[in-house]
Amino acid sequence: MKVYIACDYKGIDVKKYLINYLSNKNVNVLEIGLENKEVDDYHTFAFKLGELVAKDKDSKGILICGNGIGMSIAANKVKGIRCVRALSKEDAFEGRSHNDCNVLAIGANLDLKNIEEIVDTFLNSPSPDLDRRIKRIKDIIKYENGEYNEL
Repeated sequence: MKVYIACDYKGIDVKKYLINYLSNKNVNVLEIGLENKEVDDYHTFAFKLGELVAKDKDSKGILICGNGIGMSIAANKVKGIRCVRALSKEDAFEGRSHNDCNVLAIGANLDLKNIEEIVDTFLNSPSPDLDRRIKRIKDIIKYENGEYNEL
């Protein structure tokens, strides 16, 4: 599995921790090539990671900022990205199994045990298999492409 990872300045320690944690589980973790500064803008990292994940359909992404909100908003602006901001493993599971999210946004303000559970759940949960969920995702993609005519 290939996982892109990025953070703003508030998530540097969590990013380093997750790179080590996931590498020990034989996950191919890739940083996105943007370097952090003393203060930087979360959206730059979210846009770059989103573009990489959107192009690499078999990959997933993990974004870390202070609380995950900004990263999730910015990532969801990238065509082809469905980003879940997760505070729990239940959020991560539903993001994947209900909405086929390909990017996870988490907050550096969470404890590491919770972060491990969230990340493991996100990476190991299946894509949706119920027809109604698959239809919803297809409708979102149609809307994103300007093809949704049900309004």
